[in-house]
This record gives sequence, structure tokens and C-alpha cells, in this order.
Amino acid sequence: MPSVGYIQVHAYSSYAQLPLKDVAISVTAGDGTVLAMRLTDRSGRITPVEVPVPELAESLSPGNAAPFTPVMLYARLDGYEQIQIDNLQVFADTVTVQDLEMIPLSELPSLWSKSETFLTPPQNL
Repeated sequence: MPSVGYIQVHAYSSYAQLPLKDVAISVTAGDGTVLAMRLTDRSGRITPVEVPVPELAESLSPGNAAPFTPVMLYARLDGYEQIQIDNLQVFADTVTVQDLEMIPLSELPSLWSKSETFLTPPQNL
């Protein structure tokens, strides 16, 4: 029976971390299957997304599978740069908190049709 891990998002604008409401968040599995779609609330947060992950015991000896499930996270809000995070790692019985600093497009007019992509390298476990 697989374990469960969770993703929590905090979307905000500027270094003052002003929360952003109605940011569209989607989380997909490595095969492209959509695991969840959420909108941030007025605090810039979503209800946690539950992700199936490998059992922690399966990762306790060398040569076994990684103790996490990699997922992709996308964030979009009109008027802000889109964000894509590849290989976000979710561990058993843990809440993975992902902060999203959204940049207003008015500050980057040449990037209106682009998204910023972040790649998380695998853990050296």
C-alpha cells in the first residue's frame, strides 16, 4: 500500500510576500496525469494536494527506489509570469511547501508569452 505525501503552495508578489488570490495551480504526475487543480485563496495558499509516494521502508537500503515521487507544478495568474516547477519531490508523511514568487508582467513586458521553469535535481540520498 503506497504512502501519502502532501504539497502546499504559497503564491505571492514581491519581496513583501503580498498574497495572490486565484492563482491557478495544477499538479501533474511524471506521465502527465493531472493529480490536482486548485485556486489559491486570499492568503495565497491552496488546500494541500495529496500525492501517492513510495513507502519509506522501501528506500532504507541501497539500490531501492528513491523515497519520493517527482511531480510537476504549474502556476498561472493573468498579468503575472507563469511558473513551471519540474521534479518537485514529495516524500511520505511530509508536507512539501512550495513558495511561488509571481512577477508582474508589467515589470517584464518581453516575457508575456513565456514561463519561468525551475528544475529540482534529485536528492543525493
